[in-house]
Parts: sequence; structure tokens; C-alpha cells
Amino acid sequence: MTDLPTAAASAAGSPAYPLLAQAGRIGRMRLKNRIVMGPMGTNYGTTDGFPTDRDKRYYAERARGGTAMIITEAMNISSGARNHNNSLCIYHDCFIPGLAEIVDAIKDNGALAVAQLNHRGQLLRRSVLGMEPVGPSAGAHPFTGEPVRALAVPEIRDIQRLFTDAARRIWRAGYDACEIHAANGYLFQQFFSERFNKRTDEYGGSLENRMRLLRETVEMIGDAVPDLQLMVRISASEFTEGGYTMEEAIALAETLERAGIVALDLSGGSNEHPSLSRYCIQPPSFPRGCLAPYAKPFKDALGIPVIMAGRIITPEDAESVLASESTDFVSLGRALIADPHWVGKALGEVKAPIRRCISCNVCFERLTLELDVSCAANPMVGTEFEALEFLEPQLFAGALPTDERKNVLVLGAGVSGAETARIAGGLGHRVEIWEQSDVAGGQLPLTTAAPDKEDVNGIWIYRKESLAALGIPIRTGVAVSAQALRRAAPDLIVVATGAKPRPLPVKMDFAPPVLQSWQVLHHPERLKEKAHVTIIGGGMVGVETADLLVTRGCTVTIIEMRTALAPELARNNRFEIVQRLEAAGVRIITGARMQRTEGNGVVLSIDGAETTVDLGDAVILAVGSQPNRDSLQAVEDSGIPYVLVGDCNKPGDYRTAVRDASMTALSINHMPRKKRHEPLHASG
Repeated sequence: MTDLPTAAASAAGSPAYPLLAQAGRIGRMRLKNRIVMGPMGTNYGTTDGFPTDRDKRYYAERARGGTAMIITEAMNISSGARNHNNSLCIYHDCFIPGLAEIVDAIKDNGALAVAQLNHRGQLLRRSVLGMEPVGPSAGAHPFTGEPVRALAVPEIRDIQRLFTDAARRIWRAGYDACEIHAANGYLFQQFFSERFNKRTDEYGGSLENRMRLLRETVEMIGDAVPDLQLMVRISASEFTEGGYTMEEAIALAETLERAGIVALDLSGGSNEHPSLSRYCIQPPSFPRGCLAPYAKPFKDALGIPVIMAGRIITPEDAESVLASESTDFVSLGRALIADPHWVGKALGEVKAPIRRCISCNVCFERLTLELDVSCAANPMVGTEFEALEFLEPQLFAGALPTDERKNVLVLGAGVSGAETARIAGGLGHRVEIWEQSDVAGGQLPLTTAAPDKEDVNGIWIYRKESLAALGIPIRTGVAVSAQALRRAAPDLIVVATGAKPRPLPVKMDFAPPVLQSWQVLHHPERLKEKAHVTIIGGGMVGVETADLLVTRGCTVTIIEMRTALAPELARNNRFEIVQRLEAAGVRIITGARMQRTEGNGVVLSIDGAETTVDLGDAVILAVGSQPNRDSLQAVEDSGIPYVLVGDCNKPGDYRTAVRDASMTALSINHMPRKKRHEPLHASG
């Protein structure tokens, strides 16, 4: 592989991330830097598999943001093998024009375009358009339990022809290369893994036979479309007992190199179950660059470039992985959903902070639930409002005419308040934030208190840095009154005062002391170490409170009315935290309704039967939140127009808070023009 000098490096002298900025080659393709956008489903297409303008915008913005190569989402090579209800298809020529539009959008914005082809095999779901799970051998779907039918040899040949025909269409659509998805538990990995492949014919048994399906498919595509460059994605490891070995995986990679592929793209795990999909879509407990130790043996063994994914969130993460010589190129997935201009910002071409992925995995969860992909850090993903002009309006704003420039007062210095102020200030309006408490950040201390929640700080860091760059003041310790608001004379008050913990909806006279989970997350020392506590409510806040208390040696019982803990958490994240709680001996009671108290206990009804649970030393309530509108009366008394955003409007999560704040701020440009008021101030 030949390294080429970059314009950024020569213009700037010494870039902040020299390895990241370095150009390189994959086959005949020249990449202007070391960042590849990994393939991720979006569900932005139509139900019959055609791309939409939303797909086009989504990929175009990431190409515009400086990414060198974009691998579009896994496309279906058969009408009988649909990934998702709205996933893109390529099993017929009718799909070529729409895909060509995506290719043009990517190339017109300076990136290379690669198409990924996939067949899910036994991970197909009948709940998605009636797809039948098929695989190397008969069995059961590892997550749903649906029966899996073994493929006959003629059907294998048909699938290979479908891949070859799809590759021809990719070439006609103008893609620079094709990637075969042989990772993450899908059909090719199922044939390669002895966990699932029990065949006794030429496609099962020996290592050579288990590699045959993929090797033959690569060779068939190479023969049919010789000008189309081929890449393959595999899982470096299955991360489970009975999975293929590192030696076998490297042997497969070497075989594929001999068959003519130009790069190996490495992921990990399998999407068959959260216990294994967490190695593909990693929760925040995994270290940054977690696949680097697994990628290095492949890089050492191969003469073609290696691309590596695996919890790479910041430019420092990417530079570190490249410096370790574990990979030639870095694959960003969720980080580019969070910020389409991650690359341009990292290389100094876009003068704004990076919106960091916070590892909540909402994007993946929504896809799994057959919803369109969204993001807590960037809720406008895939819409016209994630164009840089809307995400970073300060880069484009000129001086607003006096009669268009508004005075905007934001009450509340949490994430929604900061986001509103950031956008409004970036548009050129005059903005000030008032915060009643002594510290800005809103609920951030709560959301980062539990183990493995450090990444969530990114949602605040981005906004804090942006506000500082814009010179927007945050005044803390401000008492809000109608008089003070009138003196500040804003054109609009944005009320972003967040939420407060919800009281128990039924009256219960608990014998032990009662605390709110928010109190415990703020000050866990309020409970003695090794205390015996009962948490009422097993949602996200309840389980995170339990996770924190376990680190203090507490004995914890969780009582939840629903049948499962924290269903609002993404499944990989939920699996991790529940696994930790169970390993720590936390008693988890679901499907329970509180009936009454008796002494130091509470009587629960579970499936019609009553049982009594000792409450221990303290009861902790985690039964949700409600809007905090304590300042609303003063706002209404001031007579100044106002709007509610974030949790004080409707409690939700960071995704809804940021989305509503962003759009509300953009709406300020559509307010009527009016005469200027006095300058904002916080006195009085």
C-alpha cells in the first residue's frame, strides 16, 4: 500500500492527527484519509426496497463531511432475504437508478462509494415481511426460536448466482467496489462456523469445505465482473465457546486474498443474541478500539489493507489504533451517525467541536425494532436539518438585520437549554442562559453516576465547547421572577428547566427511610456501605441506581411492575447491565404490583399470588420523572412569549430533548420582526 501526501497535511504543515490525515490506497482506489464509513442499516428506504431522498441526504452529508470511503448499508440480494422492512434491495435491475443517485451524491461530495451485499441466512425473521430462516443446517433461530431450514446444494448455487447478479448491478450503478458481508453471524459466517455448520457434503466438515461458499462466491463475482473491486467483512472472532479460532479466521482471510479481494474489513461477534451482538455493536463497558488486538494478527498476515471497527469515538481513538499498527484504515459507524462532519472537524477543516457518540446504541435498537435510525447526539440524522448549515449555523451566519435579531432568554442550563442557545446563537440571535442552581449541565451528573457511563459526558462537552466559542453566557444561581424577566426584556423565553423525580403514584407507608433515586445517584454516600436496599422501579434509572449501589457493597432488590427490566435501554446495553446485576446477586422481581406494607416489608402480587419482600434499610423510588415547571408562573406573569422544550415540556431522553431544542431554536428565525428591547441581563 502506497501512502500519498494529503492537501490538509501540506497546507497545515503538521496536522493534529497525522496518521488519520494520511492518504492511502485500497486496490486501485485512492483514499484521501484513513476513515471509512462502516455499513449500517437505516430503514430510510421504502417498504419495497427502493432508496429515498433521505438515504441520499444521509450518505451525501457524510461524504461532504470528509469521510474518504463510504460503505452503504447491507443490501438484499434476494426478495426472500430482506433484512428489515425498509432496507435497500438490489435483486432486480429496477433498483439500479435509485442506487446510482446515492452513488452520485457520495462521489459528488468527494468520497468513494462501496456497496455491501448480504444474506442473513438463519437470522432472517418471519416477523420481517415473512422471511424464512435458512442456513447450512437445520435448527432453530438462536434468538426467536423459529425453525431454520437447511439449504440444499442447488439452493446454494442459486444464492451464489444472486450475489453475482447483484454485483453486476452494483457495477452498473457506478459503485467503486463491492463488499460481501461475511461477518456478524450472517449466512457466510454460519457456513464457516462449526457451531452451525453440521453438513457432511462439500460445504461442511473440514476448514476448506466451510470456507468454500464464501471463496466460490468471491471467485464467481471476480470472473463475472472483473473490473469491480471486492472487499469482504468478517468477524475477527465469534467471542463464544465453539466458535472458529483465530488461526481459522486468518486462514480464511489468506484464502480470500488469494481469491482476489483488495481489503479485509473486520468486525466482531454475531447479531444472533445480545450476548454476542455486543461484540459488534459494543456497549460503553467495552474499551475504545476494542478490536485492535484481534485485528493486528490479520494485518501481520496479509498483504492487503485491513479496515477495523470497534468503539472508535474520538480522533484520539482513531489515531491510537493506527499508531498501534493494528489496522490500515479505521471504520467509523455510530460516530458518523452522531456527527457526519467528524472527519472534517478532526482534520481542522470544519471549525467546530465534534458531536460525540455516547454509546447509548439507540440507533441500533431502533433498527432492530424496525424503526428508522435516529441518534441521541444527532436526532436530525437523515433529514435536511442535519446539513452542516443547520447543525453548525454559526459557520454560515452573517450579521442579522436589527429587526430580525431576537433577544432570547433560556431558562435552564441542561442539554436542551444549551442546545437551544447554541443553535439560536449560531443563527445570530442574542442569547443568554439563566440557571437557578450553581452548576450547569442539568441531569448530566445523574446520567453519568453509574458505572460505564463516562461516554454520556460527550453530549454536554460538545455543547459546553460550542457555547464557549459563541460567547453565550451561562449565569448560574439566578432566581427567576417576573420582574427580572421583564427587565431582561427578551423577545422569547425558552423554558428548559428539565424534570424532577416522580413520586410514587399510590400511597404506601414504608417503614424504612424513603429516598428518590436521583438523590442516591447524586449522593450515594447517603446510604451506608453494604446497606440492604429495595428499589421500586426497574427502568433505566432504577437499574443504574442498583448498578452504582452494587459497587458500594449493597444488597439490592429491584421491584418492577413490567415483565422485563429497563426495556427502554438498547438491548446490548441492557444485557450488559442486567448480567452485572445478576452476577452481583441483585434480586430482580418483575411483573409485581405492590398491595400493601406489613412491618418492614411490602406485599406484592405476582401472577395472582401474594408474596412479602423485606425492604431492608431503605426504599429507593425510581418510578419516572415529571416536568419541572416551578418557574412557569413567573414566566407567565411576565407577559413575555415563551415556549417549553425538553423534559419540562415532556419527559423523554437526550434524543427527544436535543431534537425539540434544535427545531425550536430554528423556529426563532420565523418569529415576527419587532422593535428591539433592552439588553439581556440577570440582575434583580
